[in-house]
Amino acid sequence: MSDVFEEHRNLLFAVAYRMLGTAADAEDAVQDAWIRWSAADRSDVQDPKAYLVRITTNVALDRLRSARAQRETYVGPWLPEPMLTSPDVAAEGAELSESVSMAMLVVLETLSPLERAVFVLKEVFGYPYAEIARALDRTETSVRQLGTRARKHVEARRPRFEAGGAERRAATERFLDAVVGGDINRLMETLAPDVTLWTDGGGKVRAPRKIVHGADLIARFFANIATRPYEGVDPQEWRLRQVEINGGPAVVVDGPDGPISVISATVGDDGRVRDIQLVANPDKLRAIAEGRTLPM
Repeated sequence: MSDVFEEHRNLLFAVAYRMLGTAADAEDAVQDAWIRWSAADRSDVQDPKAYLVRITTNVALDRLRSARAQRETYVGPWLPEPMLTSPDVAAEGAELSESVSMAMLVVLETLSPLERAVFVLKEVFGYPYAEIARALDRTETSVRQLGTRARKHVEARRPRFEAGGAERRAATERFLDAVVGGDINRLMETLAPDVTLWTDGGGKVRAPRKIVHGADLIARFFANIATRPYEGVDPQEWRLRQVEINGGPAVVVDGPDGPISVISATVGDDGRVRDIQLVANPDKLRAIAEGRTLPM
């Protein structure tokens, strides 16, 4: 029984993480799925994988509905919990990699829970509508309608790229190098004029509680934080390391006691950074601190 569950644990976590946006919630959903699996009468279960995905999806749906109410009162912008990914994650496929990007998870947050479930199962993992309908206990017609709405919503809001993946990666790394180097002029060159900065401190650490707009303000923001203590940690004690986060390059800022922030970016088709995500909420840095890698 446990061997069957363990065989599919990574898949279940991957589904739950895309549904919920945090490693902690995804792990809880997988644990709840294990409890239900253990207690269920499985004598007539012909496809354990499909059965487990169905359980996990419905557990995640219940948790997502609860989480949405909590996120309405969240202090400042809400961002997903970043997770380490393998440098060769692109080999898994561009669609699969994009589905865990910080930018995509932010877009998925704007879907209804049911739309998100259908989108994740259909567009990311390729489940047919008939199987999704059985998992959600809905008619296939209604699931198709949910899928169509979700896909149109995501397509209207997902980042548009004309440059190839290698060019986007190079542009992101130029921005991150400028952040690490503290060169405000070089940083300005990497930013689109209408760039936005999302900072998630969750009200637990010092961070802007509104989205910051404009290259000049954002460049000065990064220049300023590099010259003053942050949460009692002097910049001279920081250690900055470039890593792979959610399928793309990012910077982890480590203090003496562990990570204090993660910085990632979304690059537009002009090769300049259009959105920056800075996660500093300590509750969302646990996976990074533990070195956990996101299963794709």
